Amino acid sequence: MPGTNLTREEAQERARLLTVDAYDIELDLSGAQGGGTFRSVTTVRFDAVEDGAASFIDLVAPTVHEVLLNGTALDAAAVFQDSRIALPGLRAGRNELTVVADCAYTNSGEGLHRFVDPVDQQVYLYTQFEVPDARRVFASFEQPDLKATFRFTVTAPQGWTVISNSPTPRPAPADNVWRFAPTPRISTYVTALIAGPYHSVHSTWEGADGRSVPLGIYCRPSLAEHLDAEEIFAVTRQGFDWFEEKFDYPYPFAKYDQLFVPEFNAGAMENAGAVTIRDQYVFRSKVTDAAYEVRAETILHELAHMWFGDLVTMEWWNDLWLNESFATYTSIACQAYAPGSKWPHSWTTFANSMKTWAYRQDQLPSTHPIMAEIRDLDDVLVNFDGITYAKGASVLKQLVAYVGMDEFFQGVQAYFKAHAYGNTRLTDLLGALEKTSGRDLKTWSKKWLETAGINILRPEIEVAADGTVTAFAVRQEAPALPAGATGEPVLRPHRIAIGYYDLQDGRLVRTGGVELDVDGERTEVPFPEGFRRPDVILLNDGDLSYAKVRLDEQSLKVVTEHLGDFTESLPRALSWASSWDMTRDAELPTRDYLSLALSGIGKESDIGVVQSLHRQVKLAQDLYAAPERRAAGLAAWTEAALAHLRAAEPGSDHQLAWARAFAASARTDEQLDLLQGLLDGTQEIPGLAVDTELRWALLERLAATGRADEPEIAAELKRDATSAGERHAVTARAARPTAAAKAEAWASVVECDALPNAVQEAVIGGFVQPDQQELLAPYTAKYFEVLKDVWDNRSHEMAQQIVVGLYPAFQVSQETLDATDAWLAQADPSPALRRLVTESRAGIERALKAQAADAAAGA
Repeated sequence: MPGTNLTREEAQERARLLTVDAYDIELDLSGAQGGGTFRSVTTVRFDAVEDGAASFIDLVAPTVHEVLLNGTALDAAAVFQDSRIALPGLRAGRNELTVVADCAYTNSGEGLHRFVDPVDQQVYLYTQFEVPDARRVFASFEQPDLKATFRFTVTAPQGWTVISNSPTPRPAPADNVWRFAPTPRISTYVTALIAGPYHSVHSTWEGADGRSVPLGIYCRPSLAEHLDAEEIFAVTRQGFDWFEEKFDYPYPFAKYDQLFVPEFNAGAMENAGAVTIRDQYVFRSKVTDAAYEVRAETILHELAHMWFGDLVTMEWWNDLWLNESFATYTSIACQAYAPGSKWPHSWTTFANSMKTWAYRQDQLPSTHPIMAEIRDLDDVLVNFDGITYAKGASVLKQLVAYVGMDEFFQGVQAYFKAHAYGNTRLTDLLGALEKTSGRDLKTWSKKWLETAGINILRPEIEVAADGTVTAFAVRQEAPALPAGATGEPVLRPHRIAIGYYDLQDGRLVRTGGVELDVDGERTEVPFPEGFRRPDVILLNDGDLSYAKVRLDEQSLKVVTEHLGDFTESLPRALSWASSWDMTRDAELPTRDYLSLALSGIGKESDIGVVQSLHRQVKLAQDLYAAPERRAAGLAAWTEAALAHLRAAEPGSDHQLAWARAFAASARTDEQLDLLQGLLDGTQEIPGLAVDTELRWALLERLAATGRADEPEIAAELKRDATSAGERHAVTARAARPTAAAKAEAWASVVECDALPNAVQEAVIGGFVQPDQQELLAPYTAKYFEVLKDVWDNRSHEMAQQIVVGLYPAFQVSQETLDATDAWLAQADPSPALRRLVTESRAGIERALKAQAADAAAGA
């Protein structure tokens, strides 16, 4: 039985047989305040190529009342099974199907999510359909290549606003029935419905050709005071300007709404003309500029999808990477190159965050080619990963360097014009790029997109006694893939820059460089006669390619002493990333990484890099430090964090970042007294605003160390009686270092399925504390006892939270590996579940190697 799965072969056969014309969807949400179910009536018109053929339509619903096919009533009980409605005896040519069902509201962020705001007790709804969840709201042919038009008619409670892909009817209907115009031809997974008493702000984008696109921003009224709408509109308009110029294709929908919605699982979703965004991006308290940059990238990422993903859509999910990689690459390029951008350093952020994600993912046993083999929906549901997003975008950046930026966008323009409102494969885009660039991309594609793994680039330099270079080459390596991964390591063509840096007045200044193609095992680097060896030679300067980079001995010595002294942010970020990568690979002992960070972080001006270093240094001490060294490392880090906090410019982003870093690791009585004093107002640090979110950060650490309990948590929740406050409170409760608190948290997640997605995530975040290894040790066995049942009986999003979040990642021992291996051997998990557990296991294996390297360094 298929369950809720769909195979690629089934989708291909259905696409061969059917062409879908239009959906009319009627939803009755008038009872939303009470929850439960809602009435869904779907009429869909489609053509079949064969008379008498059979097919099916998808639906996940508690009850189906009526199925009417070409005027004939089918026995609903007989044809509706296993999330499918069988459609026998189709006509050649036009068919019409009507399905009447009761569908269910969810609290998992899948289908039609229902949320009650504790501030006003009002219900707020939104849909999330990617990958296969439109079928939770209406009967649909749930695959991306069966596009159609969609006309929604929605009955809603008095006083609500309803938003969908088409413009919202104005004025609000007197009968509370919202009738939307049909959409253009789009895929089911980018249709959307958002409903409730949302607050909204409206504006327009004016195109150079006189077109005007209505813009809307929505959030709950309880967040309205924090909504910086003009800042969001400014980023959005910048994206419209840049994308329309680069894509040379008009924005393809009638309006553009951005809706900040509660309990959203992802960052955002590219519903056509109605983008949903997690409402944590409406900042309730002070955040650093890095948070604004990340939010802007998310806004631009979803806007880019209106063309690449919604206008032109992948035929099947194996090209999901192209959707996500293109949106990631172009959003960051927009930040880097658009006139007036606030974040021209966005490639530094990309190198510092997205690429480290990609390198981490590409070293797991589950690593896969960018163009993954997606056999069914279960495969794609676990493929929203660092390869699909970050490695794919890195390789697109390499492709742009390989073919040229102008040629790249000329090919994209031809691609949009040729395939508007249709579906494509990778070969369609590569063919367009081959025409505009003159490059043969078949070999490039095979090596970069159809193989897994990371290359390593090393400089080989010979220097004469007078300091001049006599030989210079780049050696490329293709390390073996991780154990369990499929495929073979390959050498790839790389278009890279090599940067030359010299120390001048204590600063590392770029004094020259060269750009060249690296291919094969060894590539000679051209240099002029009498070329003096620079102090630092940095391969992949500018971060054009996707590869691990190593420094020669002299460059490593200089960078170790002067990493914070690069005058530009990108080479600093590349050097930081390389040192982190070496630590994770057990090439650089954790104690040396800590020393490097402590010596250089004070000179780091890029706040995004600083905050990444905070996370990485703390993680290195928790996971990669030799056990006998961990306490000393954490003490050194916490003392340094406090010193930087006190020294930071009052009111600055760096001060806030250091406050959070200190709060995350404070451990001595004196340090915890300071947290308590900042929380109750008896101590102050000049310029530091202890606002709502920072208060919770302080309290959560106090709870985790046993310095705060239920009375303090309840009092703070009373101060912040919001949904965010509720999430923080459950995190703090689950963090308490008592057996009873852990048992209560575990039971609420594992033994009961009532928690909404965001609350479950918050409980897990509090439960798992790296300082509580002994207290959490008994839960390793409990985890494996319940794992299969959780996976089989929870929705995908809810199950994945538990599988990944509760894996004993901080129980770094051979015993944890053995327990994992025993479970994998006997449980017979599905491929998707096996992948998640195997990825988690790899983290333990890596940590053991890093700990051994750190211990050896101290021997």
